[in-house]
Amino acid sequence: MASLVIVVLGSIAFAVFWILAVFPAIPFLPVGRTAGSLLGAMLMVIFQVITPNQAYAAIDLPILGLLFGTMVVSVYLERADMFIYLGKLLSWKSRGAKDLLCRICLISAISSALFTNDTSCVVLTEFVLKIARQHNLPSHPFLLALASSANIGSSATPIGNPQNLVIAVQSKISFGNFLFGILPAMLVGIIVNIIILMCMYWRLLSATQKDEEEATTEVVADEDVNSHRFSPATMSHFTSLNSQEWSSRLESLDMQSSLNVDGQMNHAETVRNPASSTENEIYSVSTSAYESARNSNASKEVTIGESSQRKEDTVPSKRIASMERLRDVFDEQLPGKKEEFATKWKRKMWKSRVYLVTIGMLISLLMGLNMSWTAITAALALVVLDFKDAWPCLEKVSYSLLIFFCGMFITVDGFNKTGIPSALWDLMEPHAKIDKASGIAVLAIVILVLSNLASNVPTVLLLGGRVAASAAAISAADEKKAWLILAWVSTVAGNLSLLGSAANMIVCEQARGAPQVGYNLTFWKHLKFGVPSTIIVTAVGLLLMR
Repeated sequence: MASLVIVVLGSIAFAVFWILAVFPAIPFLPVGRTAGSLLGAMLMVIFQVITPNQAYAAIDLPILGLLFGTMVVSVYLERADMFIYLGKLLSWKSRGAKDLLCRICLISAISSALFTNDTSCVVLTEFVLKIARQHNLPSHPFLLALASSANIGSSATPIGNPQNLVIAVQSKISFGNFLFGILPAMLVGIIVNIIILMCMYWRLLSATQKDEEEATTEVVADEDVNSHRFSPATMSHFTSLNSQEWSSRLESLDMQSSLNVDGQMNHAETVRNPASSTENEIYSVSTSAYESARNSNASKEVTIGESSQRKEDTVPSKRIASMERLRDVFDEQLPGKKEEFATKWKRKMWKSRVYLVTIGMLISLLMGLNMSWTAITAALALVVLDFKDAWPCLEKVSYSLLIFFCGMFITVDGFNKTGIPSALWDLMEPHAKIDKASGIAVLAIVILVLSNLASNVPTVLLLGGRVAASAAAISAADEKKAWLILAWVSTVAGNLSLLGSAANMIVCEQARGAPQVGYNLTFWKHLKFGVPSTIIVTAVGLLLMR
């Protein structure tokens, strides 16, 4: 333990940080989490718990680099419509409310493991609300499925959530070992979570099954009507004309082009009004023929017959010329089609490059390359390939989260120097040995409680080194196991209450503020599901890792 003054002042600084991190909008100091983190760090330096140089050294740059890189990649994936495609998968050929619930759990878990749980919750919440409203379904089972599955799924990879980033960097466990160490627990945990949701909301989902099927039928019918109504033109006016009318029209168009300097404009006007122009041309041709027949004599009839024969010989060439002029008119009427096609093609090529870079990043991580620099390299590759000013994408990065981490690193390091965390761990360590089932249970309970009291990332920073050191005294394999247990329990602990993780709060706030489909997910509705789900899923995962 440090001196009494350092202990008291360090505890005060940490208490300020903790209160503002857990309750960012308290009435007497509503400055938010980021400012609260910086305030706690500043108090640690002002109270001389740590020196300024120690404060700067406490900031873990590899973690910040990995967090920054993954956020930039997520921004470009969002621009490339990745999350729109994931949203469409939720309702594609859906077979009912229960099928939709399972899809939300699976898609949320997979996307969170690859793109962080916070990002998945931000972009998928509104999709879930719209689908629930479209099918006349209650919203809260699906919102709970989204948030809980996002937390469980994010446990499988070092880039799934912030506490896993800290664990991966501090433990130096490779991406592949981390993934395959927790993946079985994550997959079984998702299945168990689905079963719990089904058991708790089976009647509610079954009661709305009939209404959901009727709503689906109506939506499909509407889509068919809209698709038919706005389908591209198929030149029905031209195909409805018979061959005689078609020939008369082509001849009339040829005469107009030879008599009028602005022939192409007349052709365009003819195309825009095909029915009316065709009737006028047919009428004018028939009237001229009737007048000519009535006023002609025998000699003129011979002459007309010969000229008609020559005219028939030239009809094919005139038809070809007229068809070419019609094609030119259509090209002039649709000047932007080629440019639009080129733009769509470039867009598809750009999206393909984004997906390829992301896949390359994941492969590099699995190969064991430095995670921080791999993520930063992938982010900069996307910036270069975009070939435009990157600020619109970079400004979407959550710099407030990066600053929050900086302040938290300093505050937690200062609190560690008071000696309080070490003293508490010395009391618990004899009962938290991971080579025994009872020790794992005690350790899991401690992590669950601290993760919901002090948040999961500070818990990992406070306990990580001590838990790993205690396990390393047993064996190297137990040290790795201790880090994975810490990652699993601290992540699943976020499902216990609405305040347990940032992903829960994001779903709650996004659902409340969604236009037209807003829903208020209350603390007690979440707690009713969160307590049994967290306890059961945590226990099942620990059994698999053991």
